[in-house]
Amino acid sequence: MNGGTIQEIIIEPKGRLGGFQFRELWDYRELLRFLVVRDIKVRYKQTVLGGLWAILQPFMSMIVFTIFFGHLAKIPSDQLPYPIFVYTALLPWQFFSSGIGSSGNSLVANSHLISKVYFPRMIIPAASLGAGCLDFLIAFLLLVLMMVYYGICPGPGILMFPLLMILVALAALGTGMILAALNVAYRDFRYVIPFLVQFWLFATPVIYPASIVPNQWRWLINFNPMAGLITGIRSSLLNQPMPWADMAISGAVSVVLFVIGIVYFRKMERRFADII
Repeated sequence: MNGGTIQEIIIEPKGRLGGFQFRELWDYRELLRFLVVRDIKVRYKQTVLGGLWAILQPFMSMIVFTIFFGHLAKIPSDQLPYPIFVYTALLPWQFFSSGIGSSGNSLVANSHLISKVYFPRMIIPAASLGAGCLDFLIAFLLLVLMMVYYGICPGPGILMFPLLMILVALAALGTGMILAALNVAYRDFRYVIPFLVQFWLFATPVIYPASIVPNQWRWLINFNPMAGLITGIRSSLLNQPMPWADMAISGAVSVVLFVIGIVYFRKMERRFADII
């Protein structure tokens, strides 16, 4: 207070509220790198196994799914060995699910940063997603060994793998930004996220092939962005026929979900510092 007046400091983005500026994100790239490195260090700090945890989670899930769904339930696996069939899908799924989980809670976890200084808030959920890239790369090494063990060599479809993973990242970031913004306003959304991930898993062809879905309903399942993308990733790595139509539908939905996430996140961004 100075001379009977109150000075109000407003922390807000440059330009219009709804504007999305890639240049602004680029200007803060060092902050993004710092947050990614920080999240990785926190994740493995004072752990005995360190990066091996990135392999244990999908590996143990693969064993459980193989026993109960592969051997007992006799779920088909498109004539592939069921362990590598399910592990190939678990890798992008783990990246996606851990990404929306960590990014959905990222704003609340970093509330001390948001209330003090302005920077593009989108960096926070993006950094949470970026930290999962290391886990994916570590777990991918086991998949390479499994492919050698089963004598599977990728075909030309492997060229689509990087693009498909980018689309998975876009779907995860779009969903994560929506959940992060909702979590700031309604804190009980942190309890919704695990249920959402669990339901989404069984709605995605991870433990079963998309081929068991009747053809007349195949287009509908691909409105789940992870359905066509995981089927495409599995096909690209294991030298199976590429499901171009499935990939196109799910890829388009991923891009739309990413755009919706940006628009909603930017719409809510002005209120973050006040209500967090």
